[in-house]
Amino acid sequence: MLYPPLNQLTSKVKSKYLIATVAAKRARELYDKKDTALLEKYHSVKTVGEALEEIADGKITPIEPELNESEFETKD
Repeated sequence: MLYPPLNQLTSKVKSKYLIATVAAKRARELYDKKDTALLEKYHSVKTVGEALEEIADGKITPIEPELNESEFETKD
């Protein structure tokens, strides 16, 4: 069974793509700088799993940009 479960992750971040990109960036950061860990104990051994645990626990939240309708180009 996967930990953390996908429904727990999607309750924090609505987009699966955003979960994947945030987890990948955070995993690279955890790999490069071990002292940046936000949880005291992880279930996962790999950094991607640790990053997903941080997202599920609410320690990591992505900043989603605000989009205005004027930023989209319309074709007539």
